[in-house]
Amino acid sequence: MKYWLVKSEPDAYSWQRLVNEKTAVWDGVRNYQARNNLMAMKKGDLVLFYHSVSEKQVMGIAQVTKEHFPDPTIGDPRWVAVELTYYETLARPVSLTAIKNDERLQKIPLLRQSRLSVMPLQREQFDIIVASGQTE
Repeated sequence: MKYWLVKSEPDAYSWQRLVNEKTAVWDGVRNYQARNNLMAMKKGDLVLFYHSVSEKQVMGIAQVTKEHFPDPTIGDPRWVAVELTYYETLARPVSLTAIKNDERLQKIPLLRQSRLSVMPLQREQFDIIVASGQTE
């Protein structure tokens, strides 16, 4: 199993929308590195859902339920989408500030490639963020 982080502006597609809809097609990615990350996702992988721009915090966990397929929003075979399904809401969101202040997370792609919308995580990084979001 691999671990990932996806970013979305809450006004474009929010965590609450995924919670309500249960499943979403993760489409519209137009960056080659992010696209390659979508192509590397496998069914069952876990994905942290991060609200970018205004909130800057990890909200919860989704799971990959369908591996990459042609992005339905564009007729160009270079671009792909995956299907994500709601998995778990964190007890409390984990802020970007908390991530920056955790010495164990200094090499996380979120801090090194802040504009990338789909990024891999090491299991340890994933576990640290999830544990931080499960404590009050």
